[in-house]
Amino acid sequence: MNSMINKRLKDVLFTDQWSEVCMERLSPFGYVLVTSQRMQGLLLLIFAKYFHLPFLRGVQTETTRTGLGGYWGNKGGVSARMSVFGHTICFLNCHLPAHMENSEQRMEDFESILQQQQFEGQAATGVLDHDVVFWFGDLNFRIDDLDMQVVKSAIDNNKLPILWEKDQLNMAKDSETVLEGFLEGPLKFSPTYKFDVGTNTYDTSGKKRKPAWTDRILWRLRATAPAGAALSAGKRGSFSGLSSGTKVTQHCYRSHMEYIVSDHKPVSSIFTLQFPYKVDIPLVTIIVDDEWNSIADAIVKFKVAPNFSRSSWDWIGLYKVGFKHPKDYVGYVWAKQEETDFHRQEHQVAFTEEELPKCSGDFILGYYSNNMNSIVGVTEPFQIQLPTSGVDTSSSDSSDLSSEDDSKPHSKHRSHRSGSHDRSLSRSGSPAQAKMKEPNVTDGPPSSTTATAESGSTVHPAGGSSSQPSAPGEKDKDSAESGV
Repeated sequence: MNSMINKRLKDVLFTDQWSEVCMERLSPFGYVLVTSQRMQGLLLLIFAKYFHLPFLRGVQTETTRTGLGGYWGNKGGVSARMSVFGHTICFLNCHLPAHMENSEQRMEDFESILQQQQFEGQAATGVLDHDVVFWFGDLNFRIDDLDMQVVKSAIDNNKLPILWEKDQLNMAKDSETVLEGFLEGPLKFSPTYKFDVGTNTYDTSGKKRKPAWTDRILWRLRATAPAGAALSAGKRGSFSGLSSGTKVTQHCYRSHMEYIVSDHKPVSSIFTLQFPYKVDIPLVTIIVDDEWNSIADAIVKFKVAPNFSRSSWDWIGLYKVGFKHPKDYVGYVWAKQEETDFHRQEHQVAFTEEELPKCSGDFILGYYSNNMNSIVGVTEPFQIQLPTSGVDTSSSDSSDLSSEDDSKPHSKHRSHRSGSHDRSLSRSGSPAQAKMKEPNVTDGPPSSTTATAESGSTVHPAGGSSSQPSAPGEKDKDSAESGV
């Protein structure tokens, strides 16, 4: 965690390393950056399988500063919300005040973050209005009453339940109304703070901070199932569900002692979300042949849903399998709407030779909606094998590997799903140069938090925000990921 002013200015100008690394590692498995938000030392990244993108809609992010009376972002919260197959989900990453004596201040800051974070034009305007909320980060709660010797003895002898009862967050859940409904898996791992950097040894400095579970991951459902069902696995059970059929199952909750670059140990958790689809039809269905063997084959047909509002700034991107974010395209073509298009059931556009890759491989088409700032339709992977006469000059450096759950196309024509993401697009005559969304107050390498949205969501260590990639017409790779 680094909130120094020089780091803050640097992060405004450059993509942070955490975002780069996460995209580089996840893209070969079919994960695409949906959105991100950064505030100095806090970084929140949301990834999803590419074929889920058309069903992630209404994506918004928020930041709240609570440091120095709300003027400094070294403390506070960043969030991202969206509708996933029609169900609203919010991810909230917080860094709350430190020190043993500030338990009440932590609760006050949390309530302030909840009050200030309001989303526009959504049925779920506040964080707690969402069907499912994941709350995580360096929450900084400590272990009360017990002295250092007792705490270390309990850790050494694996008698952690002795410490659970004196954990400030566990105690607050019994008395604070704002924490009602929040669940957490059992803390079966040793306290994750504070360590001598570069070691697995608890603080030996003059301050000798008492070990504590400062880094936490909790979740909440807006309306819980009948009493007993949600907590069938124990006082802090790993299963909960909405009366509508939504279920959250926690598969693991652990720390990672092998990382020694910080005085904290990262914490991760893996969840599965199960719910009936409320939305299962993409707004745009794209039809494409199995193979493009010549420039004449580069024809794309698409159909739009009756309730979909098109824009002249919409475009269809050609992506290499393993692309990192919606602006990580090889080429694109405008899907602008003509007056004669209003009564057509099916529309057609063509890629020019300049927009086609100079190499063979597996590719995906995605329809990007300027109004929704997201991909709202995708195809299955298909092959492009054009006559070669040069080296690969595609703007994407993504891997050629197919995503782990993807299957090769078998039919002559196919359509696939669609999704949602990033913002901004501007156009001058030909392709637009999108405005890059600059990060809010940012700072040095944060403890990164990554949330991966598929039918199961994964929430990893604590972290914070970022910005979003630029738009069509900008082939520069470096500038195309302010959103990571």
